[in-house]
Amino acid sequence: MSEQKHHFNSEPEHYILSPETEPMLERFLFGNRTLVLIILAALTAVFAYGLTKVKLDSSIEKYIPLNHQYIQNYLVHKDDMKSGVANVKIAVEAVDGDIFTKDYMETLSKINDEVFFVRGVDRSGMQSLWTPNTRWTEVTEEGFQGGPVIPSTYDGSADSLEQVRQNVLKSGQVGRLVANDFRSSIIDVPLVEYDPETGEKLSYQQFSHDLEAKIRDQFGGDQYRIYITGTPKKLGDLLDGAGQIAFFFLAAMIATAVLLYLYSRCPKGTVVPIIASLIAVVWQLGALALLGFTIDLYSVLVPFLVFAIGISHGVQIINGIAIESGKGANREQAARQAFRGLYVPGMLALMSDAIGFLTLLFIDIGVIQELAIAASVGVAMIIVTNLVLLPIVMSYLGISKAGVRHAEKTERSDPVLWRLVSQFANRKVAPLPIIIAAAMAVVGFFVSQDLKIGDLDKGAPELRADSRYNLDNDFMVSHYSTSSDVLVVMVETPPEQCNDFKVMDAVDRFMWHMENVPGVQSTTSLVTVSKLVTKAMNEGNLNWSALSRNQTILNTSIQRAPSGLINPDCSMAPVIVYLNDHKAETLETAVAAVEEFKAQYDDTVEQKYFEMRIPQIQQAIANGEIDSVPVRFQLASGNAGIEAATNQVIAEAQNTMLVFVYVVVFVLCFITFRSFTAVACIIIPLVLTSILSQALMTYLGIGVKVATLPVIALGVGIGVDYGIYIYNRLEVMIIAGKNMQEAFLETLKSTGKAVSFTGITLALGVGTWMLSPIKFQADMGVLLTFMFLWNMLGALILLPALATFLLRPERMRQRHRDRHGDVPPAG
Repeated sequence: MSEQKHHFNSEPEHYILSPETEPMLERFLFGNRTLVLIILAALTAVFAYGLTKVKLDSSIEKYIPLNHQYIQNYLVHKDDMKSGVANVKIAVEAVDGDIFTKDYMETLSKINDEVFFVRGVDRSGMQSLWTPNTRWTEVTEEGFQGGPVIPSTYDGSADSLEQVRQNVLKSGQVGRLVANDFRSSIIDVPLVEYDPETGEKLSYQQFSHDLEAKIRDQFGGDQYRIYITGTPKKLGDLLDGAGQIAFFFLAAMIATAVLLYLYSRCPKGTVVPIIASLIAVVWQLGALALLGFTIDLYSVLVPFLVFAIGISHGVQIINGIAIESGKGANREQAARQAFRGLYVPGMLALMSDAIGFLTLLFIDIGVIQELAIAASVGVAMIIVTNLVLLPIVMSYLGISKAGVRHAEKTERSDPVLWRLVSQFANRKVAPLPIIIAAAMAVVGFFVSQDLKIGDLDKGAPELRADSRYNLDNDFMVSHYSTSSDVLVVMVETPPEQCNDFKVMDAVDRFMWHMENVPGVQSTTSLVTVSKLVTKAMNEGNLNWSALSRNQTILNTSIQRAPSGLINPDCSMAPVIVYLNDHKAETLETAVAAVEEFKAQYDDTVEQKYFEMRIPQIQQAIANGEIDSVPVRFQLASGNAGIEAATNQVIAEAQNTMLVFVYVVVFVLCFITFRSFTAVACIIIPLVLTSILSQALMTYLGIGVKVATLPVIALGVGIGVDYGIYIYNRLEVMIIAGKNMQEAFLETLKSTGKAVSFTGITLALGVGTWMLSPIKFQADMGVLLTFMFLWNMLGALILLPALATFLLRPERMRQRHRDRHGDVPPAG
């Protein structure tokens, strides 16, 4: 390199600094290229080993906000709850005829026995027509009589089948375990949390496969149809669908390679960025595995984003090297110049990405927090692989002659498109995109006011409406009286006091209150049993279908209450509320109704009174410490209760996360460019995209939920890259002496070309997600595609329009002279 202090070529903004003025990081990396490559190769080997340790986790706990008060309440009574989240229902339908045939009963018995031995089933809690805990009861002149629905004397004869029919009618299971049309029945299957054979957490994906192979495939057919629902089965289906992500990844990689070659016309400039980005993915997955993290349904999408982000920054590096090579620089000089001009904006963009992703840690849901960590780790790896490894490797390989010729041709060309786009940096044209953007922001803001928190569809919104799971769920909903969407409210009392008249009366009032709430189908509790038994004990007279104030009669009426409606020490009695669906509006209405009742009926005495036994409670009442047996209604369990808690966490964290993302981007941009106008030019297009994306969600009927909330941070984090690269190059050209429109035209010819290529490539890549069988992935694909394209357009159209009015070129040049003397900026 020349010993003179500065050397300039024909381009006014381009220069080669002497060794004394080379950035220290550049001198270290390129002065020790061999050592750096050896170190990076060793790290790749370590992380590749870690890649072999990657595990797919389907634990339900990761998908719920464990620290939310509702979930804390549920965990206290988890062992006593029958209506938890780890339950599966298997319906067996007779295609022709009803269930009261010898062949159907034999088939149901075989299926029941097969399910009993499936790994992970809580065998003591299983319930079907063939389990002894499904009983019938009737009142006769001699008192109560009852027994198993299918008696021990059953032999398949016509008389036995008729007896089963009569027992089913007496059991109260029509509409619950038996369909309303008597053509199917259900096997209710609770699951254990840990695999009893391995001691590890139960794999819902393997459990789902076992049900498909041993139940649906073996017994389903023309004569009988099998329907399976429940959160564990849904997770299993989602994990199976997640396996197709590899095909989307491969398709995106092939498309990227083709587009990258057309862009660079250099095989080395195509292959090396892809390999560098794939190394970043290997590093990310390997590092997470070595740190003890697992991959779940959401973080499994992160490697694709890491690859896409890596490509976007790799394109900038290749573009810079090609331009420098076209100006006569040798391989090493071209790589050094590209690194020198891009490592600051590249580092800023990637740091913004990483810290922006970390804002997802505000959301107290395991899968989102792990997604945040996975994405941040991936971006940290890109800093090394694409800003260090890529330029060093290219300093050895260089751009091919065809690539250099293509870069020179592009540099000399004067595309009509870029000349048209550069008009947005003209003071006469610039007001137009600003006015349009302002109008779109206003309209988008008002439309987004109708954006809902939570699910807006029936069934499992994570899967498509025509998926097997949702078709099975539709069958359950249409043929059984009890909904699959259950909100469980836990009524807490001191031990052995859940049957006190005051408690039972409060529960009775609560059930009446909830049954009059829109969206609630019905309720059931210990009170339901008490009223039925009391009525039965009085010749079925409806006048006796009420709670008795006589405590002895109350005690007698609940002696045979099902275990799911009372815990062993009678300190908690759940009220099961069946909802029409789990839509956000339904959940909000139901939860608000419960909170309203709680405010009126909950006793606010100290916790110690809820731990006292009967003599102590009686003494406390006698001493005037409390008026009566204390009672409180605690939310929530059941799948609807869990989802209500999740929606509340998302609603609380949504705005906090969004504000923090923008604060991080603002601070980092200001530290780098030290100009409020620069920050405004970069951030305003991002804000517009965020507003429009929320309006799009409202228009498409996509709620803010676990799957879509991370998209907001991802869209802002990745989208800011465009603005940073465009502004950095624009500033360089302005300081070099060009007017605003000329500076922007030169920016478009180099960085603008790379930004438009990146935006289109990323959009095409995530656009393939729209074909996924997993609806939440398809939703993420729609939103990310929209955000990538709009962020790109914002950087190419709105940013220069804003810069035309906000930036002061002479002041920028003077500030640069004050800081650096008369040295033009690096090209």
